[in-house]
Amino acid sequence: MAFQFDQLRTLVALVDEGTFEAAARRLHLTQSAVSQRVKAMEHEAGSVLVRRTTPVTTTVAGDVLLRYARQVELLDADASRALAGDAAGGATTVPLAVNADTLATWFLPSVAEVVVELGVALDVRREDQDHTTRLLRDGTVLAAVTSTAEPVQGCTSTPLGISRYLAVASPAFRDRHLAGLDLDALARAPRLDFDRQDELQRGFVRDVVGADDTAPRHFVPTSSDFARSVVLGLGWGLLPEDQCLEQLAAGQLVDVAPGRWVDVALWWQRWNLTSPLLDRLSEAVLAGAWSHLRPVTR
Repeated sequence: MAFQFDQLRTLVALVDEGTFEAAARRLHLTQSAVSQRVKAMEHEAGSVLVRRTTPVTTTVAGDVLLRYARQVELLDADASRALAGDAAGGATTVPLAVNADTLATWFLPSVAEVVVELGVALDVRREDQDHTTRLLRDGTVLAAVTSTAEPVQGCTSTPLGISRYLAVASPAFRDRHLAGLDLDALARAPRLDFDRQDELQRGFVRDVVGADDTAPRHFVPTSSDFARSVVLGLGWGLLPEDQCLEQLAAGQLVDVAPGRWVDVALWWQRWNLTSPLLDRLSEAVLAGAWSHLRPVTR
């Protein structure tokens, strides 16, 4: 099968933007032209590539071609940069998947300098570390911070480190709900969850108390606001050390389960593709992680 570069670029734009109308605006084409390119690819592949939903989603065959299309785009960008240097036109978009706590702490400071140096545009997909590998498999992203050590097919996996989470609350909350640091009370005290997929606090209660919690839950789906809600006393929660050690030292937070914590091991998975751009970005991610996280022991 032979696909034209413009067809592959159209598939990427359609998946990124979510609709034929938005993809057409990005590519400076008509919706009809975008539709015709996709239909031509489907005819060549002998399979439906995208589901015409809102937003558009890829089929299994579409996942294969989306991965291929992103690889071609990345290789094209590397070749353009090598040939033209700083004269290469347009910023290359690099889609990555990063969990919220990593994004709120060490990730952006680690990559900021190299992103500016390379002149790339980041497209960060915020996703729980347990689910980022899905975005690698379907070709949505080139690399991901993930809790999965086993590499996705076609990817490499490198340990980033251990992110340690401490169970913390405000002093006022502790006095009101957890008098005497009664760990059993954790199962009944109001807690914070990031969203309805967040099992971190529930699992901690199960491990420490030996029972499921019956507590009311607040859902706060941004990392910085989650941490701020704990400081404000809405509930107790598990925070990465980067988000709570300073507040613990200042007395704004207290450790409600001294000597107990949750360690989450993180890995950097990226496509196993020779790319100076992706190599340089990966080096920055690894250096930043290794300076902020505890070492992974396999």
